[in-house]
Amino acid sequence: MVIGISFIEAPLKFRAPGVTIPLGLGIGRLVFRALNVVESVLAVGLVVAVALGRFAGLASSLVALALVLLVVQLVAIRPRLNRRTDRVLNAPDGADLPRSRAHVAYVAVELLKVVTLVVLGIANF
Repeated sequence: MVIGISFIEAPLKFRAPGVTIPLGLGIGRLVFRALNVVESVLAVGLVVAVALGRFAGLASSLVALALVLLVVQLVAIRPRLNRRTDRVLNAPDGADLPRSRAHVAYVAVELLKVVTLVVLGIANF
């Protein structure tokens, strides 16, 4: 899900004919909100699985890291991105706003999360 949405759908959506920046941002907000809800539900499932199962120390550490990365995205980065999106959506037509570092931070944490989940899957294989 993370790879499909964050690294495939999100960048491609802005290349589709007729998709404006405001339209793409509006769609992106909805899609990432849904992704984060699903991720949160799955994170709870991982915590339960670790609590009930006999996971190795590495697997438990990787689950903890994935959870920390998700919390960083939800608590620290997403609110900044939402404020940025609000500014873009409410700016007068053609307003040129400075680039946001929050987007780069979100992508970096997303990449770390994907690597963590892949290593977790391999460790439990």
